[in-house]
Amino acid sequence: MRLTILGGGGFRVPLVYGALLNDRAEGRVTHVTLHDLDQDRLTAIARVLADQAARARADGTPGTPPAPEVTVTTDLDEALRGADFVFSAIRVGGLAGRAADERIALDEGVLGQETVGAGGIAYGLRTVPVAVDIARRVARLAPEAWVINFTNPAGLVTEAMSRHLGDRVIGICDSPVGLARRVARTLGVEDPATARADYVGLNHLGWLRGLYVDGRDVLPELFADPERLASFEEGRLFGADWLRSLGSVPNEYLHYYYFNREAVTAYRQAKQTRGAFLRDQQSRFYDELAAARDPAVGQGAAWDAWDRTRAEREATYMAENREAAGAGERTADDLESGGYEYVALALMRAIARDERTTLILNIRNGGVLDILDEAAVIEVPCLVDAAGARPAAVSQLSGHEAGLVAAVKAVERCVLAAGESGSAQEAVKAFALHPLVDSVQVARRLLEGYRNAHPGLGYLRKD
Repeated sequence: MRLTILGGGGFRVPLVYGALLNDRAEGRVTHVTLHDLDQDRLTAIARVLADQAARARADGTPGTPPAPEVTVTTDLDEALRGADFVFSAIRVGGLAGRAADERIALDEGVLGQETVGAGGIAYGLRTVPVAVDIARRVARLAPEAWVINFTNPAGLVTEAMSRHLGDRVIGICDSPVGLARRVARTLGVEDPATARADYVGLNHLGWLRGLYVDGRDVLPELFADPERLASFEEGRLFGADWLRSLGSVPNEYLHYYYFNREAVTAYRQAKQTRGAFLRDQQSRFYDELAAARDPAVGQGAAWDAWDRTRAEREATYMAENREAAGAGERTADDLESGGYEYVALALMRAIARDERTTLILNIRNGGVLDILDEAAVIEVPCLVDAAGARPAAVSQLSGHEAGLVAAVKAVERCVLAAGESGSAQEAVKAFALHPLVDSVQVARRLLEGYRNAHPGLGYLRKD
């Protein structure tokens, strides 16, 4: 089976390759094509993957299958031809673009996080046209391929691509998986994977509304125990009292909504934004590998450099939010990989081998949530097999949950309209209608600031 990874020079690619190395079942991926516009980044990540493969051979037992072959290319059409699965993990504008998104928003006193609020809208505006072009090329060059979208904002980008690929594009995120796992462990569930999550919402805007073990919802036990309720990451982040008020456990990204003023203040006071931190950190990583171009020098050095950088990245995740909430440092369980690479592998295996499973995914609504139309991409548990993914039955959203979801979906639709038509008016509406942007005038200044910072937004014409 052949897998193509778009954004193959990206920092997270070794996580995916590591999952592939651990897959020993029949029909496994035997060839990986990495595509990126930056040849140097491709070369660096290919070296990390070579180190990974060497480590796997050294640690492997007799009969271990060979590591998937890796090829790299900067030609998108070449990367797509012959692919069975396409992982889309692009970052239009790079981390420098993310850093600019954050700073421009904060200068206006609003949140600039890459998937939430003004920053998410800016990221979506420059990503949607590129994602649509990719979708059209997949439809033409690899019509039987399945696209698994990692690209943020994941729900928005998946919906843009679904207009050209239908149900053959599926979005994934590790946040709901990590949330359900942490709650299950807190409740003493021996194998968290056996618990059924009633999780509902949009990407980075969802709530765990039930957790079923042997057909019984055990989530009420969590709300009845203040000590356990405050013991895991979301409990420390949101506070036990607020979780009891909600009667559900929100995705960690809801902290930007429920504690917006505190989050904006913390981000404005931080030494640098998250995007700027990652930009500088990953620049050092790529520079370190470029300084030792001879693969024979320091065998394993590429992997070691990547792993050190990954550990630092995980430890500092949402640090400003935790500081604002007084949540303290991340625990060992929190630092465990969210597992999106294993979600992707499980999804791919279910489709390719008809291994029926249930996963929380971003797919078209199809009538599951009654507040949204059928084409709206939502994030819910799905039944997956060779026919693809279908949303499972979930509980309907409560009043305030439904209000937030409807408002943010309306914003996403404005972004999609702007991306398709090039209308600056639709882009301004996207900013102005978002719950975390409080002024039409701020919305207009945000768009102007982003257009000045990103040449790729030149397609937005003044109506």
